[in-house]
Amino acid sequence: MRGPVVVVGDTLLDRDVEGVVNRLCPDSPVPVLDETVATDRPGGAGLAAVFAAAQGAEVVLVTALADDAGGARLSALLAAAGVRVYPLPLSGATPEKIRLRARGRVLLRHDRGGVPGEPGQPSEEVLRVIGAASAVLVSDYGRGVARQPALRDALAATRAPVVWDPHPRGPAAVPGVHLATPNESEVRELVPALPGTSRLAAASRGAQGLRRRWRAGAVAVTLGGDGALLCHAGSTPLVVPTPGSAEGDTCGAGDRFAAAASLALAQGALVSEAVQAAVAEASAYVAGGGVAAALPSPAGTRSQPVRAGVPGPGGDRVGVAPVAALLAEVRAAGGTVVATGGCFDLLHAGHVATLQAARQLGDCLIVCLNSDASVAGLKGPDRPVMSEGDRARLLAALSCVDAVMIFDESTPEAALSWLRPDIWVKGGDYATGGGDAAGLPEAEVLRRWGGNTVVVPYLDGRSTTDMIARSVAPVSTPERVR
Repeated sequence: MRGPVVVVGDTLLDRDVEGVVNRLCPDSPVPVLDETVATDRPGGAGLAAVFAAAQGAEVVLVTALADDAGGARLSALLAAAGVRVYPLPLSGATPEKIRLRARGRVLLRHDRGGVPGEPGQPSEEVLRVIGAASAVLVSDYGRGVARQPALRDALAATRAPVVWDPHPRGPAAVPGVHLATPNESEVRELVPALPGTSRLAAASRGAQGLRRRWRAGAVAVTLGGDGALLCHAGSTPLVVPTPGSAEGDTCGAGDRFAAAASLALAQGALVSEAVQAAVAEASAYVAGGGVAAALPSPAGTRSQPVRAGVPGPGGDRVGVAPVAALLAEVRAAGGTVVATGGCFDLLHAGHVATLQAARQLGDCLIVCLNSDASVAGLKGPDRPVMSEGDRARLLAALSCVDAVMIFDESTPEAALSWLRPDIWVKGGDYATGGGDAAGLPEAEVLRRWGGNTVVVPYLDGRSTTDMIARSVAPVSTPERVR
């Protein structure tokens, strides 16, 4: 493949709550679910991107993320799955879909997130990566990303094969897509069937109608356990049956189908070959246990509580919730968001100088703080000296720090994809080592939304490692005079 597989669309936060039912509610004849485990995963376009990344492809996800705890959680999950996120700002809340399950069966689905927010303008880097793609999958969930005018222009202009997975509430596909992949019910809603027509005849008529309406190269209608029906320029549709039984949890099967077809086209397959590969992949996915069995473990981790704060002075400025409130306030006023990061183990004068210089560059300063586990992974089992709670309290107590966000990964990429700071600040001795702002590891991430990286002055001779070494060095004493 000459470039990454680019997934464009709306990402949701999916959560499966597993439990047991042993009784009815005393005040209403409904079952009571006793929760045993909850698992978060990316949904929508995010799930399609995770599926593609799990196949070893280089995957870029262009999606909108909200300034809330759900957006932060999605950033962490996607980064853990190996997906490079090119975020667009999203007004409103992160959409969430929560399935309450017992013994493998869904009892209830609870949706929240309200009215779809409005995605912001893509950066030049987003448009460039679409143009350089080996294939593009538009995973539309009707929440606005596929309507964004600049994105649509880039999708129409790219020379890469485009797969369009539509939604009845979403826009029409851009003209000239290689393959559209609606399911049977979506086709019926988009192109109502004539009375008395058979299932296959209705699917064929709907697919040909969409192909002409959207000027698409081909339309593949997914038929659940019966495979797919492919309509292209010829008058005879191609029925692609499933290779075996496909009974099971179908959640995410459409995303698996679209991702598999996109990967096949990126590797040079014909459309008919791509659809056959997609049917086989989706069938095996359902038969193998669905989303719970298919996701790689980093993207299906048990839900963790959001660090909303820590006790003590400054604790109300630590965690995702206070950071989200600060972002909303500063951006509503048209201000500049500045961020920096590090371990900040044994806070010293060099740290303070860097933080003070960073705060002068904008209207707020957010510190991305490595968690205890992250520090240990980077520095060794004897670090950190101070716990993440104490380090966060000290930082938040400084007048130049507006909020602190603790992250668990080895790099702040996931945190940055959610924060989308206008400026990322690097301090310490980076510049004296021959580095420059453009060469910072975080610079590529900042370019995804048009942010900038800068290096600020530091105080020479200040080092946490040296401080620790001096504190444990043996102290020499003069020999006692006899």
